[in-house]
Amino acid sequence: MTTKLRSAAEEMPEPLRRDVGLLGRLLGRVLEESGGADLLADVERLRRATIAQRKEPTEERRQGVLRVVDSFDLDRAESVARAFTVYFHLVNLAEERHRVRTLQDRGRSPGPVKKSIEAAVSEIREREGQAVLEDLLGRLSVSPVMTAHPTEARRRSVVDALERIAELVSRLDDPRLTLTEEAGVHRRLMEEITILWRTQQLRPKRPSPLDEVRGTLAVFDSTLFFLVPELYRELDRALGPDDVGARPPRFRPWIRWGSWVGGDRDGNPAITADVTRAAMEVQADHVLRGLERATRRIARSLTATAETPTTPELLASIERDAALLPDATGIPNRIPDQVHRHKLELAAERLVSTREGREGRYADADEFLGDLRLLQDSLSRAGAVRVAYGELQHLIWQVETFGFHLASLEVRQHSSVHARVLEEFMPGSSRDARLLDLLSAEGWPEKAIRMAAEGRCSDEAAETLNTLRAMSDLQRRYGPEACRRYVVSFTRKAGDIVAVRALGALAVPKTPPALDVVPLLEEAQDLEGATLLLDDLLSLPGFAAWLEAGGRRVEVMLGYSDSTKEMGFLAANLALYRAQAALAQWARSQGISLTLFHGRGGALGRGGGPANRAILSQAAGSVACRFKVTEQGEVVFARYANREIARRHLEQVTHAVLIASTPSHEAEVAAGQERWGGLARRMAEASEDAYHDLLEQPGFADFYASVAPVEEMERMHLGSRPAHRSEKRELSSLRAIPWVFAWSQSRINLPGWYGLGTGLAAVAGEPDAPDPEGRNSLRAMYADWPLFRTLLENAEMSLVKADLPIAELYLGLGDRPDLAERITQEYRRSVRLVLAVREQDRLLADHFVLRRAVELRNPYVDALSFLQVRLLERLRRGDLEPDLEARLGTIVLLTVNGVAAGLQNTG
Repeated sequence: MTTKLRSAAEEMPEPLRRDVGLLGRLLGRVLEESGGADLLADVERLRRATIAQRKEPTEERRQGVLRVVDSFDLDRAESVARAFTVYFHLVNLAEERHRVRTLQDRGRSPGPVKKSIEAAVSEIREREGQAVLEDLLGRLSVSPVMTAHPTEARRRSVVDALERIAELVSRLDDPRLTLTEEAGVHRRLMEEITILWRTQQLRPKRPSPLDEVRGTLAVFDSTLFFLVPELYRELDRALGPDDVGARPPRFRPWIRWGSWVGGDRDGNPAITADVTRAAMEVQADHVLRGLERATRRIARSLTATAETPTTPELLASIERDAALLPDATGIPNRIPDQVHRHKLELAAERLVSTREGREGRYADADEFLGDLRLLQDSLSRAGAVRVAYGELQHLIWQVETFGFHLASLEVRQHSSVHARVLEEFMPGSSRDARLLDLLSAEGWPEKAIRMAAEGRCSDEAAETLNTLRAMSDLQRRYGPEACRRYVVSFTRKAGDIVAVRALGALAVPKTPPALDVVPLLEEAQDLEGATLLLDDLLSLPGFAAWLEAGGRRVEVMLGYSDSTKEMGFLAANLALYRAQAALAQWARSQGISLTLFHGRGGALGRGGGPANRAILSQAAGSVACRFKVTEQGEVVFARYANREIARRHLEQVTHAVLIASTPSHEAEVAAGQERWGGLARRMAEASEDAYHDLLEQPGFADFYASVAPVEEMERMHLGSRPAHRSEKRELSSLRAIPWVFAWSQSRINLPGWYGLGTGLAAVAGEPDAPDPEGRNSLRAMYADWPLFRTLLENAEMSLVKADLPIAELYLGLGDRPDLAERITQEYRRSVRLVLAVREQDRLLADHFVLRRAVELRNPYVDALSFLQVRLLERLRRGDLEPDLEARLGTIVLLTVNGVAAGLQNTG
């Protein structure tokens, strides 16, 4: 082990070092048992070679690594790739376990935990006053929206195996374990690691949309359903610690879950109206089972009798329940003196009837909530306030948050689809917003209604109308919130919004579905013209009437992925910020309650990064106590699979939303906008020019396809959605996820930083023509403006995850030294100027934990990268037998999986 690596390992906290060491040793034993001593020896040979190359990156040592790689036949290359991949899965597990350990330790310390809900309450009370705090809590709304975007490289069986291993590792922290029990845990770990090793890492086929629904719902079942009331209780305690649990809560629930899984059909033909219906049925089944279990659990404990009299209203409701459930009449007779318990047991039976569609079912979640409030009122009036506002209150919070639908299922479709459908029923209508507004308000001509009802239209039109009918059906069955939001990709004009409302009136003429149509703004010109689009909408009488009837609430979605792919990292982030500021100002001037929906991905090149930091750096007034964001792919499991990590994430988000909405924070951010907006635009223009200059070079698309494993990755079956929006295999049709994922695999990470150096140099100058005053301005901007500070720190993470010596191996595959030189020069320029602005001598100099993790992982990721490059070289040469080409491609995908695990990053 090198001095640098030894130092990093020695700095590792002892419990983490213990877990990593144990899991590494056990994996070594599994490799020996499964593949013999030679396999472990080959893994060690490659590991030692990459560590030596990392210690002293000379050409001789680089060639030494390549000689080791070249000595492997394909079977050995596959086994070695699997070994490093499994190792990264285990290290990630150990790091997650240590993060949980750290969070638990912090929770035992006196005083509010930093960036927690309690800390937010304390800070706002002290700085802004009680009245401001109450106002903010009254408006608070946090809406995470789960998506099935294909960025989770691990298949479900691998995730399940890792969860079992994590549970075993956590048991080793229990000081009460006997030696016999500890030996049993070690034996089980060997068994589970053997299962993990023998589990195929790659999906054999593309998951179906309902597979994605069930996979996403795993975090609701295991974590979120139980976590939500605990989070609310934290605020309840912060607001009144002395009588918490003995009084009604002083706030309303603020978390609302959403989902695109089974609803997002933009470019995904697998998502149909039937799939959307089925997705909601699966969601409802999960939440109704969860509510039933919680109801029965509380009922079993509700044994209060003589001193807890029952209100007449509760007794009357029990009689009604008994009449609705003739098969359940025996419940009151079993324990006749426990009347409050009877009510909950009857409610549980009605939940079963609701799930199975039988007589006695609840009409909706509000009816069930009414029963719970009757019970709560009866207990409270009987003096049992701690029973009334204890676990029963947790169940009430769960119903208020999840309803009978669990998460609001949102539909998304491309604006061009709606335009084509409209032209079938009324030629010319797609270009006439006023006509569409009229049709949505007053209905369609009889001829068009008959065409739609009889299906005299294209398959695309029939499917679009069926989707809107499905939304209507789901609203009737599960309530309006179950499925009412319709996101329109590539919204460019007001007509794109009223088009959906008009089609809703065509699909269901008598009772159109309730529709909140959400424009998704992704390209530069659409972001720039956001307020003009909304002004055009307000000028339409039908839309204006709908707006008034709905309380003047508007939602606008901002797309971070495609905007970054179009403009580059710096220009896109600044364009999105300007759009936030303009939309916030527009909403204030129009008296509108605006929710900005942030379409962020997991990777920094797609708007990823720490959510709390992103919220605090939003434009002044653009948060306003409302935050909605997509949670995509691997982010869903990273943030929500573990209850402690999920709690911390939602605490930090809630803290940031509250703090960002305070008058003092808004004033601070507004001052930064005012002072630095002009300089930022100058940087953005230079950055975007550099980005476009690279992408518009002749042959760039072919170069990209050669240096990044983008074509090979399409065989990974990450999700049900294709990698391209259309059948054209062009760079412009490639989705942002594979664009980012492929660049991260080649250790370049280009979408997360390219153009930044040129943008900074536009102010600070180049080495041969420095501008000290400009450099000082950038340092002042970094100190004063949260947005610029966040941008630079996110870019720094992208730059440190990129690795130039390894990246140059990939760039060499493109046989375009001119393009390779552009990329490496911009990388060096970006690093130099980021360090200069931050006044540091190395990347992540003040982020010890992150730097340590990168340093420890790099040699192991290098092993997979060297393997991947050698395999890609053979594939790029061509003239291979089909079977050999397929085999090489499979091993490449194994290395892709391993690099993603090592970098903890896909798209």
